[in-house]
Formats: sequence, C-alpha cells, structure tokens
Amino acid sequence: MKIMELPIEFEFNGQKNHINLSLIISKNELTLVDTGYPNFLPFIENEVLKNGYDMKNLKNIIITHYDIDHIGSLYDFKEKYPHINLIASEVEAKYISGEMKSERLVQAEEMLENMPIQEIEFGKWFIQQLKNLKHVSIDEKVHDGDWILDNECRVVATPGHTSGHISLYFPRLKTVIAGDAAVIENHELLIANPHFCLNVEKAEQSLRKIKDLQAENYYCYHGGTFTL
Repeated sequence: MKIMELPIEFEFNGQKNHINLSLIISKNELTLVDTGYPNFLPFIENEVLKNGYDMKNLKNIIITHYDIDHIGSLYDFKEKYPHINLIASEVEAKYISGEMKSERLVQAEEMLENMPIQEIEFGKWFIQQLKNLKHVSIDEKVHDGDWILDNECRVVATPGHTSGHISLYFPRLKTVIAGDAAVIENHELLIANPHFCLNVEKAEQSLRKIKDLQAENYYCYHGGTFTL
C-alpha cells in the first residue's frame, strides 16, 4: 500500500489556490479521499491518469467531512462510476445524503445575519453554492476506531472543524490523512481556519489526538504534506 498526494491548482477570484487530495493505492485498487469543489471531476481524473493509474480501478471514495471543497464533485463521481463504495462517518453521512441540513449551511445562514454590508453578496453566493450541492447516499458509515481498507487504515474521529470529521491513520505507513483536522502554516501543524471551525476547542483536541499518533507524514488538504 502507498499514498500519493493529488495536488489540484485552480483560480478563484483571480488568485491561484491549491487543494491536496489523497490517493490510496493498494494492490490494484484505488481509494480517493475527498472530491474537491463542484466540477472538479475532470481535474482529478487527469491527475490520477497523469500518475499512471486507471480510473476503472477506483473502488472507494472516503469523505473526511461535509464541506463544499471536499464533497463538491462527489455526486459527479457516483454518477460516472456507480460501482464506487462511498465511505464517511455516520454523522457526516446524514448531511451528505440530505437527511439533515448541513452544519455548514446552518453556520453560513447564521453568519449572514451579522455580516458587514460589503460581505453580504459573497455570503448569499456561498449559501446558494451549498444549496446547489446534490445529495448522495453513503454506502459505508464508519466510526472512531473502525478498521477499513483491509485493516490497513484506522478511522480517527477528529471533530471540531465539523462534528463528524474523520482523519485516517495508517500505522504501517506511519501516515495520517488529516483532511481539515490540520493545516500546514509556517512549517507547523495547526487547526484549519478557526473562523469556520464549528467548535475550536474540539478542533484543538483533535489536532493533539492526531499529533499524539506520532506519524512521520501528515497529509493536509490545505498545505500539502508535513513530514517529521
């Protein structure tokens, strides 16, 4: 088994941005972690192909949490590759499937009420983007401590950024895929975007939790790979 970073570069508001998906390769099977923004399917496919892998071998998609830059293209993936097994925490699965209104949408609507006038237009646009996301049913709902991917990967509950956020720990590879439980800033692992954390205290506890695993590699969705 090995893990590969899939960096996706894109432009937003005239600025270059990056996100870093992870591709888990086990024998002939591929597992993708998170799916980028809406309409990112072709970018991700190109990145997978560029690295010499075939999309027909994509078996699983693991979603770390419900956020537009993580689930944006999930519906497109499931439409194009219906055989894919979708994995997420039981908490996040409720939001992804539309069973419950997402925490991020609730937060965005609440924030809109107190936004400065110059930010209201963006706030309304962001809410509409969240409302436009298509719901997808999750095939496999996981919990803290569950072993997946042939018992090579342990699910680690890392709430804070969202309630049901998960990270993935690979003991044999001494690697953690952190999602948004951590971000790399100034060569340090920190909590990601505290302003958008639903619970900063829990986010800090979750960061300590994955640091205590003493992995050698931390794959962060924002910032890339942190290597000790």
